[in-house]
Amino acid sequence: MHFTSEQHLDDGILERAFTLGEIPGILWTPVSASTSAPAPLILLGPPPLGLRKTYPRLAARARHAAADGFATATIELPGSGDRPREPAAEQALADLRRAMETGEPVTDEIIDALILPLVDKAVPEWQAALDALLSLPEIGGPVGYSGGVISIGVRLAVVEPRISAAVLFAGSFVPRATFEEARQVTIPLHVLLQWDDEGNDRQAALDLFDAFGTKEKTLHANMGGHTGVPQSAGDEAGRFLARHLK
Repeated sequence: MHFTSEQHLDDGILERAFTLGEIPGILWTPVSASTSAPAPLILLGPPPLGLRKTYPRLAARARHAAADGFATATIELPGSGDRPREPAAEQALADLRRAMETGEPVTDEIIDALILPLVDKAVPEWQAALDALLSLPEIGGPVGYSGGVISIGVRLAVVEPRISAAVLFAGSFVPRATFEEARQVTIPLHVLLQWDDEGNDRQAALDLFDAFGTKEKTLHANMGGHTGVPQSAGDEAGRFLARHLK
């Protein structure tokens, strides 16, 4: 991990951009974090739109987490932002857009081609980032995950034992393989669902929630579209993470 810049935000949070190999990322640490009192860590799963486009939303989430004493970090997803494009993923995305524009069914083949390679590449990168972040003296456990793409969060919840609880954002397409993985999840979950999310399958999100194997899972559904998550829903997700990570 190599830090490339840093700035103190107006509420005292230290924001540092970093690279992990060729992967860009951002780390936010609260003023309370120190070597004698390391901060718990929340991994912020970004949407696949690039960190530059989604920075305001990510920074807002980081500020709320810092108010509760958490450090937060995010990394650029494969094929997003300035990272090299994946030709197969670009083709799958084009196929998805064409199906949605023409009203054709979005097939399992399209979803698998778009999501599964992304999960296979992103999860090891998140684990490498977690290795580097936890080596910093001001960062400690436990660790939570918050965000999407939901299939990435599900895979991390299954394979990464350092993650103790997760907030998962429904609203991305879900491969059939993810439903099988969901049955293996045992950590506490809080799932956010926008009831009128345009272009996504509400029933698939409900079926995925039903498939989760954990004994502690909560579904928080709100009326509205994909980007209309109310602040109250974010506050409740923050309280969930505070209960399980402190």
